[in-house]
Amino acid sequence: MPDKLRIIHTNDLHSHFENWPKIKRFIQKKQETQANEAVLTVDLGDFLDRWHPLTEATDGKANIELMNEIHYDAITLGNNEGIGNSHDVLDHLYDQANFPVVLANLIDQQTKKRPSWVKPYLMISTNIGITVGVIGVTAPFPLTYQPNGWDVLDPIETLRKCIPEISEQADYVVLLSHLGIEADDQIAHEFEQIDLILGSHTHHLFKEGKKIKQTQLAAAGKFGYYVGEVEVTFADNKQKLSSKATTFLTESLVEQSEDQIQINSWFDQGVQLLEQEVVADLPFPLTREKGEHLIYPYALQAMAQRGDTAISLVNSGLFLDDLPQGLITKADLHRILPHPMRLIRVTLSGSDVVRLVREIEKNRLFLKHYPIKGMGFRGKLFGEVHYLGLDYDANTQEVSIDQHPIDPNKRYTLTTVDHFMFIPFFPTIELAGEVTFLFPEFLRTVVANGLSCYFPIDKS
Repeated sequence: MPDKLRIIHTNDLHSHFENWPKIKRFIQKKQETQANEAVLTVDLGDFLDRWHPLTEATDGKANIELMNEIHYDAITLGNNEGIGNSHDVLDHLYDQANFPVVLANLIDQQTKKRPSWVKPYLMISTNIGITVGVIGVTAPFPLTYQPNGWDVLDPIETLRKCIPEISEQADYVVLLSHLGIEADDQIAHEFEQIDLILGSHTHHLFKEGKKIKQTQLAAAGKFGYYVGEVEVTFADNKQKLSSKATTFLTESLVEQSEDQIQINSWFDQGVQLLEQEVVADLPFPLTREKGEHLIYPYALQAMAQRGDTAISLVNSGLFLDDLPQGLITKADLHRILPHPMRLIRVTLSGSDVVRLVREIEKNRLFLKHYPIKGMGFRGKLFGEVHYLGLDYDANTQEVSIDQHPIDPNKRYTLTTVDHFMFIPFFPTIELAGEVTFLFPEFLRTVVANGLSCYFPIDKS
């Protein structure tokens, strides 16, 4: 009977704990081995996402506790771990993990070395005598990693350095890729030594896998909707005979009566922890009135103060709910601003400020009801852009600052959300702006700090 290696893989859960009870039971059952069989379990990153209150309240430590229940053999990082946490939080995220973190292309800017909690690759000796080499790489976003104190190396160059060394030691080479479908295809064409590429980041799904040359590719979508498995058979001389990729729809798995209780408990626990931290005492509710949210002036002013600018911009779709009168907690701010989104400071010439405003105004009606997904956005519709320090006359298309015409040759600096740089509607920010990312606060923290100044808590 040929030896068999089964590799179970998860990816891009994004703190969608509503699928976790089923996933946990399914994987634990799959981890039971038979004769001539070995099982490895891996995760490809973005397991945590701060939209969930328990992830936010525990800085992701609750996610690690859930991962510990599975006893992963290796995991790698996604951008939600790497960028969604401050440097210090990430540096201690895996302190209590019972699994190794495998990531070859992340360097600490201060030490110029990989952090102590990460391995570039891993050699796993299985009970069937097959040595599996596992390497992880994550998507390079230098604009956001570098201000957070990390250098993220080019993943292809990293693989060119590591793969020859790994392939000399391993019978079977597995790449944990948080790069996306296009990069995975490129890697499969270039690196024939890689036997298996497990893909993520772009949330693509290969229900029955995909093969490029001799490389097996597998991918299991997003949010725990699927769990993936790759089955590999080996001859007695350790030569690979075949590989097959399969995905299992989580929705079709058996649900137990206590699942929903547990799911609700995780959410409620996070809310309760966040409710313990009071940030402001509102003398009146901040609600939507005639399409306008009363929080906009305070949010824009807080953003401008954090960016040390006189101008700030924000879109209404970020604010998902109202704030009631009375004591406001971090739970309230997380509820209305769940986005893992930071601020950027942008310096432009006066002529480019005018162009940016005209880009915004040209797209205003379209974006008002436009559904945005990803890139840090956790709401539904983009909404309308609101200004502080800028005025636009729709009749003349004139742009002014504090009722003064803009000098086309003067330099102006504004503060907005990093989302504006990543979406394709306002190219002036990226193409003409001098952009600085403001770390480590999220937008909700900046707004909370502003409200605490405008409406302080009476501690008498």
